[in-house]
Amino acid sequence: MYAVIKTGGKQYRVAAGEKIKVEQIAADVGQEIVIDQVLAVGNGAELKVGTPLVSGATVKATVVSHGRGEKVRIFKMRRRKHYQKRQGHRQNFTELQIAAISA
Repeated sequence: MYAVIKTGGKQYRVAAGEKIKVEQIAADVGQEIVIDQVLAVGNGAELKVGTPLVSGATVKATVVSHGRGEKVRIFKMRRRKHYQKRQGHRQNFTELQIAAISA
C-alpha cells in the first residue's frame, strides 16, 4: 500500500517503513505526527484519488532527525563588467519514518 502526500509545498510517494526527507517540520525528534493531506492512496491495482484530498485518509510518521542538505553554490557573473558574486545555500530538512497508512 502506498500514498501520495503533500507537505512543505511538495508531493511525495510514500509506503509504510520508508524514510523520506521533507521540508523542515516544527516537531521534536521521536515525536509521532499525522499527515492528513493525502492526495491519493493505492493498493495493488486499486487507486483512490482525491478531489483534491482523499477524505478520511491519514499517514502516521515518526520524526527521525533534523538536518541540513548539501550546499548549493550560486555563481553570478556579468562578462566584461568585472562583476562576480558567489553565494551558498543549505536547506533545512526533517527526516521521517513512515509508520502506517490508513485510508
